[in-house]
Amino acid sequence: MSHTETTAIPGVLRQTLRVAMRDGVHLATDLYLPEGARGPLPVLLERTPYGRNEATRRERSAANPQPMRRGEVAARFAREGYAVVVQDCRGRFGSEGQFTKYLGEAHDGADTLQWIMEQTWCNGSVGTYGLSYAAHTQTALATQRPPGLRAMFLECGGFANAHRGGIRHGGAFELKQAVWALRNARSGSNHLDAAARQALEQADIAQWCLRLPWSRGDSPLQWAPDYEDYLFGQWERGRFDDYWRQPELYAAGHYAAFEGLAVMLVCGWWDPYAQTTTDNYLGLSRQGRGRVHMVLGPWTHGERSVSHAGDVDFGPQAVLDGTLADDYVAMRLAWFDHWLRGRPLEARQQPAVRYFRMGGGSGGRTAQGRLDHGGAWRSAGHWPVPGTRPTAWHLHADGRLDLRPPTVPAARSYRFDPACPVPTIGGSITSGEPLMFAGAYDQVTREDTFAARAPHGPLAARDDVLVFQTEPLEQDVEVTGTITVELYVSSTAPDTDFTAKLIDQYPPSAEYPQGYAMNITDGILRCRYRDSWETPQMLEPGEVVRITIEPMPTSNLFRKGHRMRLDISSSNFPRFDVNPNTGAPEAGAGPRQVAVNSVHMGAVHGSRIVLPVVAVQEDGAAHPV
Repeated sequence: MSHTETTAIPGVLRQTLRVAMRDGVHLATDLYLPEGARGPLPVLLERTPYGRNEATRRERSAANPQPMRRGEVAARFAREGYAVVVQDCRGRFGSEGQFTKYLGEAHDGADTLQWIMEQTWCNGSVGTYGLSYAAHTQTALATQRPPGLRAMFLECGGFANAHRGGIRHGGAFELKQAVWALRNARSGSNHLDAAARQALEQADIAQWCLRLPWSRGDSPLQWAPDYEDYLFGQWERGRFDDYWRQPELYAAGHYAAFEGLAVMLVCGWWDPYAQTTTDNYLGLSRQGRGRVHMVLGPWTHGERSVSHAGDVDFGPQAVLDGTLADDYVAMRLAWFDHWLRGRPLEARQQPAVRYFRMGGGSGGRTAQGRLDHGGAWRSAGHWPVPGTRPTAWHLHADGRLDLRPPTVPAARSYRFDPACPVPTIGGSITSGEPLMFAGAYDQVTREDTFAARAPHGPLAARDDVLVFQTEPLEQDVEVTGTITVELYVSSTAPDTDFTAKLIDQYPPSAEYPQGYAMNITDGILRCRYRDSWETPQMLEPGEVVRITIEPMPTSNLFRKGHRMRLDISSSNFPRFDVNPNTGAPEAGAGPRQVAVNSVHMGAVHGSRIVLPVVAVQEDGAAHPV
């Protein structure tokens, strides 16, 4: 370790250090200490690949939307009496070594914490914080059961199982990983030459995605071979094997190491880590109930201080600021003050689970032109919400969703052409820009919808989308929790995908004469993994098999007069890679073929969606915060 820079900030002293890892690689590390501090202090740690003092647009508040630098956040924590350490991950910005996304963070985190514990300014109690990748680094560290770690604040990340969500989902590959890889190879990579950087800058991700599939050496990352290699390494590994059991990717296999840790989990319904968040809550709360809390808001990735997600607004109470805490910095400080300093938590932060139940708004158009969907905060002592009742709605051949199952065997079929996939319109997405955007939208393509073809219009009008919906609801229905879609399917192909999307179908109104098909949550299943993630099995043409699709968890109030709608298809591009329908190895660059896919219904093959229904009081309130 050597001092490279000392900087005075009002009330804070910042030192830039180089901290040695076990293999001799040095990581650039900034230390923030309160000016005039005497004696050892509790320590807060953030490890990030995005630059230890770069601006981060998620570090802002409703009152001050100007993004802060990570160093500004660290300085605010330091002024409150903490020693704060912010570190560049290996191979990123000022740190030495080779970056392999996600991997190596367990050892590097443990080595960094050991170094912290040896410093005179550390009192032996350490908390960690960070969003997204900086949440993944936290769970990676915790799997090593390091001495001194007492509390964690995980937002939008910390892989419970990256094979289940975050890198893959339902066996399909999340193409946000390719968009992220290109964007971050361009900035922060510490060993590319000028020619490679120029080539990466000129790579058009939209054009590249329109010419999928790729191969090594023929991808937009060919000029950054380290990034190309890790991307294809994840993409090609469809089976759940030892690669996916590494601690950085599989906290669920290491929950025992978290025993005694206080963990705050924060995420949004429109975030690809919503499922990881609820999975982590369930797994970690068994290790130390009372020490694990969870907050789920109506937010896209880290956007906790705005009231909208996509084209839908959830009302002024939807933001974190002023509802859950004064602002996000105050919320984190309260958590660490409680667990590292013994100070009491204020009343509004005491419930184990706080979630935002979307829905209940006017249904009109806001001044900003968004759908007023509304919503309200709720609290519960545990997750799933006590009193939740799994309720099945059955698919009928005439397009109905009904509480009564069909009795007559039937099937509905469609042609799935991989060359013409169903375009992504919103959902639980991050790192997708400029191809795809997170949040809720009317499920209608426009000229600017990536991969959409003319004539534009409702996805429901496509020949390869099957629509099932209830009659207009006679009363409000709250759905909060985990959703499963159980289908009996067949295909002419040896392997294919099925997608499921739950929609809150608004009736026609003056503002929306065609109604509004608001996506609530969706998922996918690659059929070769229908029975086992470890041992894929191809389909026999025409064979009827049972599959289960697990969309992201959610919470929504379907209002009286609305319909609950389920769309079934076989692609959602570019959110997921498109199945070639050939049974070829994952990420293969071979030919594609059209499949005729069928959904079966009836007494024997009873396809259905199972929704977690929560009792709604007459005034529409349930479990208020």
